Amino acid sequence: MLFLFSMATLLRTSFSDPGVIPRALPDEAAFIEMEIEATNGAVPQGQRPPPRIKNFQINNQIVKLKYCYTCKIFRPPRASHCSICDNCVERFDHHCPWVGNCVGKRNYRYFYLFILSLSLLTIYVFAFNIVYVALKVLICFFTLWSVVGLTGFHTFLVALNQTTNEDNRVQNPYSHGNIVKNCCEVLCGPLPPSVLDRRGILPLEESGSRPPKHLSSNEMPEDTSTPEEMPPPEPPEPPQEMTEAEK
Repeated sequence: MLFLFSMATLLRTSFSDPGVIPRALPDEAAFIEMEIEATNGAVPQGQRPPPRIKNFQINNQIVKLKYCYTCKIFRPPRASHCSICDNCVERFDHHCPWVGNCVGKRNYRYFYLFILSLSLLTIYVFAFNIVYVALKVLICFFTLWSVVGLTGFHTFLVALNQTTNEDNRVQNPYSHGNIVKNCCEVLCGPLPPSVLDRRGILPLEESGSRPPKHLSSNEMPEDTSTPEEMPPPEPPEPPQEMTEAEK
């Protein structure tokens, strides 16, 4: 919203009339020249004419109204001729190159709102960038501290051939008394083979399944299966005839 407000005031300042005073028409310019000559009188040849000034009183103070030779008018109080726009502007402040327009009586308020909102927007962006950078530095600091601290702690354990679980022990029977040997054993020693049987079949008892509970007579499920048919009895073998020798 602040950015949109800044852009709106910028466009309003750039494309609004700053208070340009119209130039005098030929008839008006001729009449003003006649009044000046009548007031100052005839100027001898070779002498510089007196400045064309009118005195005007504001709050008991005399203000001089200067004559503009380009616009052929006496400029109102606080007005000035802009050399860039080539126009007399009422309550002329300055010609702003950033907005591409004069800043005068009719657009000064929009110019002030533009620079005010732009200043607030700049402070807002700068403050949030500072906060963002500070948070990044803080996060990096704590990350660096934790990682480096953890690495230093485990480097200490490797040098003593200890584990984190054994760190509280007073005596360490696993240390070789030499940092290099301890580091070689922990980091460069041979790895023992794995004792896990990854292709083995887990027994039923070990798989966590439980046998079904014994049901009472009332809870026994009915056997709806048909009884198995018994095979028919084989016929008896016929008696063998006795040979002559047996007789």
